[in-house]
Amino acid sequence: MPDIFLKLRKVEPVYQFVYTVFLNICKILLTADILITSWIVLARYIPAIPAPNWGEELILTLMAYMAVLSASLAIKRNAHIRMTSFDRYLPNKLLITLDLVADIAVLILAVIMLTIGWKYAISIGSKGSYISMPWLSKFWYYFPIPLAGIAMIFFEIERIVIDIERFYGGKEDAI
Repeated sequence: MPDIFLKLRKVEPVYQFVYTVFLNICKILLTADILITSWIVLARYIPAIPAPNWGEELILTLMAYMAVLSASLAIKRNAHIRMTSFDRYLPNKLLITLDLVADIAVLILAVIMLTIGWKYAISIGSKGSYISMPWLSKFWYYFPIPLAGIAMIFFEIERIVIDIERFYGGKEDAI
């Protein structure tokens, strides 16, 4: 078993690169969200500044992206809210097994998000458009779900490998 984990550790830079890409996407989206929100608020109180009619819809779309992408980033850091009250009373192997079961369940959810989310994005999303931006397809409103599904699948595979390595006596968060 140890040889497999040594080989899998070589993939760690790839996981870190993907994490950095998604983190930077979230940073850009947050910056755009803050700038557009500031523009709209200033336009309400300063008559010389024209208010963009597309601002509120775009803000909601950017928030949808940030919400699901940042949740997928939390998987990599193992930072999701979790019940740990009884962890100190459980045997370590049982605790690791429960973590593995939870990670497999989240992986299944991620696959569902990818498949069903993509189906919604190309069916419902492609048929509609934004009210204030009729040239823009609603595909982009539904696209964060399959995109987050891809990120979650990627990071959950890493978590599952970490759980299996922990089960066999490897280091905590080895990858």
